[in-house]
Amino acid sequence: MNFYFEAAKTLDRIDAKEGSIKGIIATLPEKDRKRTAALVIETLKFKATLLEVIEKAKLMKEERKLTSKNLVLILVHDLLLARGIQAGDGPLKQAILRHKTRLHGEFQKLKIKRGATSNEQLAHNGDERAGNLNPSQGQNYAFTLIAALIPRYVRVNTRMGTLEDAIKALISRGFELSDPFSSKQGFRKDAHVPNLLLFHPSTTFRDNPLYISGKIILQDKASCFPALVLSPPATKEGVVIDATAAPGNKTTHLSALMKNKGKLFAFERDQKRFTTLKMMLSKAGCSNVSPINADFLTIDPQDPQFINVTHILLDPSCSGSGIVNRLDHLLETEIEDYADKEDRLEKLAAFQLMMIKHAMRFPNVKKIVYSTCSIYATENERVVCNALQSEEAVAGTFRLAPKNEVLPTWPRRGYPEEMTSPDEAASLVRCLPGEDATNGFFVSCFIRAQDTTGKRKMTEEDEIEDVSSQKVRKKNKKRRKTTTKSD
Repeated sequence: MNFYFEAAKTLDRIDAKEGSIKGIIATLPEKDRKRTAALVIETLKFKATLLEVIEKAKLMKEERKLTSKNLVLILVHDLLLARGIQAGDGPLKQAILRHKTRLHGEFQKLKIKRGATSNEQLAHNGDERAGNLNPSQGQNYAFTLIAALIPRYVRVNTRMGTLEDAIKALISRGFELSDPFSSKQGFRKDAHVPNLLLFHPSTTFRDNPLYISGKIILQDKASCFPALVLSPPATKEGVVIDATAAPGNKTTHLSALMKNKGKLFAFERDQKRFTTLKMMLSKAGCSNVSPINADFLTIDPQDPQFINVTHILLDPSCSGSGIVNRLDHLLETEIEDYADKEDRLEKLAAFQLMMIKHAMRFPNVKKIVYSTCSIYATENERVVCNALQSEEAVAGTFRLAPKNEVLPTWPRRGYPEEMTSPDEAASLVRCLPGEDATNGFFVSCFIRAQDTTGKRKMTEEDEIEDVSSQKVRKKNKKRRKTTTKSD
C-alpha cells in the first residue's frame, strides 16, 4: 500500500497548490516517479467521475476508516479503471472491495447517463484553449493535437560545450540532421534562437548523457525569447537581475548569454523552488549567478548591491493560459480561484504591473523585459499600456524598444487594437499555441531614453510625443473599461 499512500500524498500536495502538477511530480523519488505520475495523472483525469461514483455508492459514509479522500480516489481508480488494486490484503483494500459491486454499478449508470460508450469519454476535458479545434472529438483530443504540433526543443548550454559538439554527440547516439516531423530521430537548428535544436515531439532526453551532464537544457522555444530580447552584457562589469528565477531555464540562458561574466542576481521567494533553482544553476555550470531566496518586490533599488543593475528580466506569475504541454488543465479549480476568470486575470495583472513599476525604480536600469506564458491581453498588452503611463515610466523616460530590437524576424506581434499605435504593437512579440510551434507566450521590452553621455534625457520633441501618447493611452483605457472585449 505504500505506493498508493505516496500517490495520495502527491494529490494532497496538488490540492494544497504547492506547485504545478509537473513540478510536484518532479520532486518524487526517481525509482517510483513514472508509476506514481501515471496513476496521479489518470486519477485527475477521472476525478469528477470518481467522486460522483464514490458519493453515489456512499463509500466513505459506510467505511469510517476511509478518511483520506485522495487515497480513496486512487484506490477506486485502480479498481474501476485499471487492473484492480495492486496491493496485499489489508483493512483499507478490504474496505474498498466490500463495495466493489456497488461501485461498478454506479460507474455503469454514470456512463449510461452521460451517453458514454468508452471510459475515456468520462475523462475531464476542460481545457478551454483547445475547444474549437475539433469539436466532434472533444477538447482532450484537440488539446493533445496542439501539443503534438510543438517540437521538443533543446537548448545547448554553451557554458559546457559548443553547438557543434552537441550535434556530433547527438548524431553519435543515432540522431540525424533531418526533418524532425518526418523521422523520430531527426532534428535541426531553430531559425530564430541561436543554439536551439528541435526534435520530434515524442523525443525524450531524461536518460541522455548530454541532459544528465547539463550540456543541454529542455526549454520551449518561446521561453528562450525573454533572455534573447534582454540581451544582457557579456562583460565583467555587467549587473543583471532575473526577478522570478525558478526553476532556472531563463536564468541559465541569461548566464550563457553573459558568458559567465559579470553578476547575475536570481531571485526566488519560495524555498522549495529556490532549492530547485540552485540545483539547476550548479548542473548548468553558472558561476556568475548569485541565487537569492527573497521576494524581488522587497528589494530596495537604492541598495548598493543592486544600484548598478542595468538589465532586468521579469517573468512573473500569470494564468499560464498559453502552456499546452503541461498538465494543470486537469485541475478544475485552476481558473476558479476567484469568482470568475476576469477577476482572477485582473488580480494577476495588478501584480504584474507592480513588478514592472518596481523594476523601473532601479536608478541605472536601461532595459526591462516583461514576459508571460499567457494568451490574454489583460496580462499582456494592457499591462504594458498601464506600465507606460505609470509615474515610474514617465520619471524614468521608459518606452517600448523598437521592433528591430525585439526579435525582428518573428512574424506574430502584439494586438494593435490594444495599443495606442501600430508601432507599439509591432514592438511586442506574441506566440500562439497550435499555430507557432511553441507554447503561448508574450514578450515586451522597455528601454530608457538616453543621451550620448548615458544620462536620462528627453528632447522637446520626445516630450511632446510622450504627452500625446499618454492622452491616447488614457482615452483607450477608458474605452476598455466600458467595452467588453474578448481576449
